[in-house]
Amino acid sequence: MKEITGRMMHAKTIERVAEESKNVILDCCFPNGAIVAANSSKSYYPKQAKNYRFVWPRDAMYACIAADILGLDIQEKFFKWCMKAESWERTGLFYEKYYVNGKKARFNLQPDQTGSVLIALHYFFKKCPGRFERLIRKSADGLCRIWDKNHFNVITQDLWEERLCFPDLREGFSYSAAVCARGLECANEIMPNRRWKEVSRQMRDAVLKSKGDFFYRSFGKINDFRTDASLLGLVWPSGLVKADNIRMKNTVKLIEKGIAKGYEVHRYENDDYDGWMYRGMHRKKGAGYWPLLNFWMSVYYAEEGNKRKAMRYYNRVISDLDGKTHIPEQIFKNKAQVSVSPLCWSHSMFVIASRKLGIF
Repeated sequence: MKEITGRMMHAKTIERVAEESKNVILDCCFPNGAIVAANSSKSYYPKQAKNYRFVWPRDAMYACIAADILGLDIQEKFFKWCMKAESWERTGLFYEKYYVNGKKARFNLQPDQTGSVLIALHYFFKKCPGRFERLIRKSADGLCRIWDKNHFNVITQDLWEERLCFPDLREGFSYSAAVCARGLECANEIMPNRRWKEVSRQMRDAVLKSKGDFFYRSFGKINDFRTDASLLGLVWPSGLVKADNIRMKNTVKLIEKGIAKGYEVHRYENDDYDGWMYRGMHRKKGAGYWPLLNFWMSVYYAEEGNKRKAMRYYNRVISDLDGKTHIPEQIFKNKAQVSVSPLCWSHSMFVIASRKLGIF
């Protein structure tokens, strides 16, 4: 009886969160096309949480995919915003993050931001062929210019904004290379281009040819063997490998052993970021688990065909929401730490995982 009641409660929460996800995503969309990570100007946004009213093109890509599932029309405005982002016209690249007006908020180069935009464009282009060809061409060319056979030829930053890779060490982050490879593949599917296709292949090979029984956080002359949940991106959205790839399965085993105990997925080993502020200072009192990573794990297991395991990760978040409809960036064991909430990426991954699982 308790199990039946629990399932009914979960179903009601899922239905309510799905409806609220539309509102959260739309709240993060601005009239000029900018899609912010979280709209911290809203009254529901916790005062103790870090300001996330910035555009990360990566987060926006996942929001665009979720919006497509939900029937929201936000993509075209976002792509127009992209073409006005600072320095894109000159470089064809997107950097760490931007203010709503398109000016750079940080100057580190995260190549997966550009790969992400190309992936989002591919989803949009299937419905609206012929649109944004200039954005596709210039962004794809931009990625090709910063790639040198098996590594990026400039300093690059990982998606978590905490590590750098250097060209003299022929380094690259596996997630970044995989997403860029998929982005170029998407561009080539829209407008066939030999160079894009070849660089995409080189990026894929750079990740796949790294030796070992599992995939590395970063590869090069010096490999980073530490466990990182972003490696789930090698299955989706990059499609670099299938979910049943033996190295991928070994990678997921390491993730579950090291950073996903109790079906609570953290970003990487010894993460201490909590997004919790006090008078302008980062508190860093220890990270919680990330709902968006739980949903990412659900996507992985859905791709593998293990729906039971996928639902365990999915339902862990639904249970911990305790009937609430806003999905935060992190969920903490204690009641003291306050997370960024709602996070657009969290809601986007909830929508995507729900679709992959056939929930809606």
